[in-house]
Amino acid sequence: MNISETNNISGSVTEFILLGFPCRREIRILLFVIFSLIYLLTLMGNTSIICAVWSSQKLHTPMYILLANFSFLEICYVSSDVPKMLANIISQTKSISYAGCLLQFYFFFSICAAEGYFLSAMSFDRFLAICRPLHYPTIMTHHLCARLVVSCWVGGFLSILIPAILMTQVPFCGPNIIDHFFCDLGPLLALSCTPVPKTTLTCATVSSLIIFITFLYILGSYTLVLRAVLRVPAGSGRNKAFSTCASHFLVVSLFYGSVMVMYVSPGSRSHPGTQKFVTLFYCMATPFFNPLIYSLRNKDMKDALKKVLGAPSKEISKNTEK
Repeated sequence: MNISETNNISGSVTEFILLGFPCRREIRILLFVIFSLIYLLTLMGNTSIICAVWSSQKLHTPMYILLANFSFLEICYVSSDVPKMLANIISQTKSISYAGCLLQFYFFFSICAAEGYFLSAMSFDRFLAICRPLHYPTIMTHHLCARLVVSCWVGGFLSILIPAILMTQVPFCGPNIIDHFFCDLGPLLALSCTPVPKTTLTCATVSSLIIFITFLYILGSYTLVLRAVLRVPAGSGRNKAFSTCASHFLVVSLFYGSVMVMYVSPGSRSHPGTQKFVTLFYCMATPFFNPLIYSLRNKDMKDALKKVLGAPSKEISKNTEK
């Protein structure tokens, strides 16, 4: 494998080398097959949810509209770094241009921020539906839902704009080898020619604020939801509410658990192997499991998915009852 430090005339780096997973060719081929399969299944699963919500009039409600947008976000999320990772696994050069690296950094973390905002919006929707059921139709209108969707998307990309601009001002003069499979913040800052404390502090502050504010809001919302659910008499209504919220909170736990281990745990960044594993988990595992979590315990979603896939409706009812 030819790894070199490519510099332009002024001495600044024009491309980076993503080491990815340095191992034997046989293992790299196996990783390529496994990651490609997970990637394709993730695309299929999230696309199925989008199609199910789009095709079923019954699912044209704020909860499912937010879920469809969340699924599209997951497609963008996993596509921001996995295709390049797959290409580099079987490539000899493993290079990415300077501009491509910074764009990947910006899009990946913008989508990551938007995911936190969408999870917050979904927890707000469940809070209103369960804790304020009589006011839910008047508060959570389609107009408010549309505003929440736009706010989550725009907010995600605006939140990372300043860190991205600051990253363009970081001097890179070599080496240009990143011991990771994508342009993550820590490995990039480690390649800076000179210390950049303001950029490091700004990026750390922005990421910490996004992670903790959204997580604490979600935790508070579901705490109130759980209290409300426990007050409901045992029955189908209580079981349905608990099942829906449990699915949401499981997704929240998967996402925030891995993100906090990566960006909050003190020692996680000092071990490249741990860094890659945890990043790989929230890059690929969470988008892969989300469609399964949201659809398996939701009868309306299962019915819509079966119709999209062409299964007879009678079989749906029988399978659901079982």
